[in-house]
Amino acid sequence: MTRPSSHTHFDFAQLTERERYKILIGTVIPRPVALVTTVSKDGVPNAGPFSFFNVLTHDPAIVAIGVENYADMRFKDTARNIRETGEFTVHIVDDALVRQMEICAIKFGPEVDELKEAGLDTTPGLMVRSPRILAAPAALECRRHTTLQVGPAREIILGEVLGVYVRSDAVDSSNLHIDQQMMDAVGRMGGHTYTRTRDQFDIKTLTPEEWAARE
Repeated sequence: MTRPSSHTHFDFAQLTERERYKILIGTVIPRPVALVTTVSKDGVPNAGPFSFFNVLTHDPAIVAIGVENYADMRFKDTARNIRETGEFTVHIVDDALVRQMEICAIKFGPEVDELKEAGLDTTPGLMVRSPRILAAPAALECRRHTTLQVGPAREIILGEVLGVYVRSDAVDSSNLHIDQQMMDAVGRMGGHTYTRTRDQFDIKTLTPEEWAARE
């Protein structure tokens, strides 16, 4: 039997907001990265990455993005555009897209098109107005479902997935199997660190009968 290791306990009530953030991003790892595109009500495209992101349910198909607004309570462009248009597109980030994703993370003003700055080619969305990044291995076109205000400057945006684009060489349309190696997605760790998803292994969950018959 493996001897349990010692652990350090942190009481979140005794920590600052920044300290809680550091603990969370260092322990909840890896986190998928959503490169989100939106369009303002005036038609200006925007792109920004978020690592407080995941899929929550498949029926209905709902994804969640945690957005922290600016210290002066102004909405980030992504949050404001989604409030005004109700639409956004989530792109899965692969290893080849990381450098351009980081350009989109720069805090440009709302008049700047991050997609242009990053040199990302796009095409108009099919089911939403937000543009689709052609280099991304997958894109989820979403309609805003619910916005949850969870703090003075933080909100969680739930989006219903209307349709998904997947690179044709990464998906078998006959059985909907998606090749994880071809997706080559990256995940966010703590600090400035990312991880690749190329080191993979399979575990099949046993049925109760299989568990009982294991010996």
